[in-house]
Amino acid sequence: MPDPKRVFRFAPSPNGELHLGHAYSALLNLKLARAAEGKCLLRIEDIDTARCTPELEKQMLEDLEWIGFEWDEEPRRQSQQFEFYRSALKRLEEQKLLYPSILSRSEIRQKVAEKEADGNRWPRDPDGSPIYPGDERFLDAEEQRSIIASGERYALRLDMESAVGVSSFDWFEDGRFVEASPKKWGDVVLARKDTPTSYHLCCVMDDALQGVTDVVRGKDLYDATAVHVVLQELLGLISPSYRHHDLVFDNQRNKLSKSNRSTSLRALREAGNTAQDVIEMMGLELA
Repeated sequence: MPDPKRVFRFAPSPNGELHLGHAYSALLNLKLARAAEGKCLLRIEDIDTARCTPELEKQMLEDLEWIGFEWDEEPRRQSQQFEFYRSALKRLEEQKLLYPSILSRSEIRQKVAEKEADGNRWPRDPDGSPIYPGDERFLDAEEQRSIIASGERYALRLDMESAVGVSSFDWFEDGRFVEASPKKWGDVVLARKDTPTSYHLCCVMDDALQGVTDVVRGKDLYDATAVHVVLQELLGLISPSYRHHDLVFDNQRNKLSKSNRSTSLRALREAGNTAQDVIEMMGLELA
């Protein structure tokens, strides 16, 4: 039976042109929401205020309207919710689960290269990035406060070992429970000095606040769900049901990218394609 309480969402970032993969995910969420007689929401994930611009957001909304994506409430803009995310960080700080880290990406690569010089491979997270090798987690509270007060750049990381402990985690995906492996991610970044939140944190906070019951997104985010269920547990949030759909690839079987304009919705539109042409390219049945 249709369930009017079900809530779906599409959450793009206006930091480049939307491509066929975005269109597929948006329209799939809309299709499932309408079939369930539920809601389909649009969330604008624009915490990167340098790369996400009003011009790109305007274009993004135009492209979504062109392909026929509809949303049922005023879009939620994450850049307007930083205080909301800070409240979650404060709760994690009170649990003594955050610590400031100071190594840059290049410094991380250098340290890892030094550690691998003896032939032992340093562990990587599911995205292929080296697990953070710093030891700031072992500093006492005063030393950690000193890092933050110094004015130097830093990132707030989740002490995953302490957060997970001996607990087991899972999530509900396509009718079954999937065992989560959050420790594979190491100590993920939850905020930076210049950006007071991260994708992981604001994603779970917004899903809970907006009452999202069904998270439908690409398989490239499948492994990240392990981090999300840990945060949901730590923050006392209800975990939605998940579904990770296949990705859309180009003719060379490469994952689509915002940097490749050949598959962008705007470029396809300018080339004379109709919205129906785009839907057929994706092989998505909307009826």
